[in-house]
Amino acid sequence: MKRRDFIKAATAGAAGVGASMIGLEAVAQTLEPRVVAPSDEIVVGVIGPGSRGQSLMRRMLRVPGVRIGALCDVYAPRLTEGREITGEDTPVFDDYRRMLDEAADLDAVLVATPPGLHAAHMTASLDRGLHVYGEKIMGFTLDDCDAIVAAAQWSGKWFQIGHQYRYAPWYREALERIKEGEIGTVTHIFGYWHRNYNWRRPLPDPTLERFINWRLYRDTSAGLLAELGSHHIDIANWVFDEIPESVMGSGSVMFYQDGRNVNDNVQAIFKYPGGGTFVFSSLIGNHLVGYQINIYGTGGTVALTLQDGAFYYEPARANSAVPEELMERGVNTSASLSTEGDMPYRGPGLDIQTSEADADPNLLAVASFFDSIRENKRPYADEIIGWNSAVPVALGNMAIRSTSHVPFADHVSAPRVNVGRGE
Repeated sequence: MKRRDFIKAATAGAAGVGASMIGLEAVAQTLEPRVVAPSDEIVVGVIGPGSRGQSLMRRMLRVPGVRIGALCDVYAPRLTEGREITGEDTPVFDDYRRMLDEAADLDAVLVATPPGLHAAHMTASLDRGLHVYGEKIMGFTLDDCDAIVAAAQWSGKWFQIGHQYRYAPWYREALERIKEGEIGTVTHIFGYWHRNYNWRRPLPDPTLERFINWRLYRDTSAGLLAELGSHHIDIANWVFDEIPESVMGSGSVMFYQDGRNVNDNVQAIFKYPGGGTFVFSSLIGNHLVGYQINIYGTGGTVALTLQDGAFYYEPARANSAVPEELMERGVNTSASLSTEGDMPYRGPGLDIQTSEADADPNLLAVASFFDSIRENKRPYADEIIGWNSAVPVALGNMAIRSTSHVPFADHVSAPRVNVGRGE
């Protein structure tokens, strides 16, 4: 089936299912300590128990009634580390196909491998009749994204993408209030993820450079736009309730001349059909800005971070650059009357207050995944959410490499149904 035809069919299917808004109360119940009979356990196989996989494993094991039943990795030290987390002699495999064929009683699979392997690992797991929690980005290429959506929707099993900030209470509170019009019409979103380290990992053996440091090479990594920017793109999609229609971008290697061919800084500008604009910047050689998402509306701004958020409200808009009293006196003036009105605001905003402000979004995300399995309900961040953030990454990287404007319609016919998933 051609991509355009498939995506239309997939979108219609997603619309028919009916998106459900995540219920934090249900997730809280999923996390309540209780005894679960072995026959009612959810058994998870893990493909890729590396740093990210191990982090999610620890959180999955905090959910009552969840057990890690198998580990798969081509790098043996990761299997040893994974068994230290499970505390058991968990069956291990060096081939994901063997794990899927031989591991007994699996209900679901966590895929936390490098993105170039996602399509093979995720589609195989879904084809085996297993639910999948897949790390972002969902697919490395446009074809990968399509294949994973197809496998999810044809298998009848649930797929959840690892966009954990969809589950953060302060994000959800902010989005609810934005949708209610608290900051007027949102026109622009600026997202930053600036760091000050080289993204390089130490090597136990120099021959493992491309294996360990896969993020630094274009044939295995989609770069900063994928690893960091995909989260921001997902939030922008959520706010605008649609996905972009075009992108332009730039990037380079400025900070680390060490043989990498993945950019150590990227900038991308996404235009949305409704007129909104999302601007993303990532540097890994300067930390001043850190992680921020600033959502600008006609009546105010929401500033979100990895830990909290705040609302800021615009003062009444002046009708003229020159105050009326000065016009009456006829004074001469320069282009800027004073610096006061253009100085950045450094006061406190109105903090977002939630009853679960300190909740771990990663824990809430995996708990929601298991709640979806137990209750047989569509995950909040499902395969369409994953497609809607991964495809802009792929086309954004195309724009960065070509330094040209990339219209989405030249490459995809995009799902635009239920982008906000129930918002």
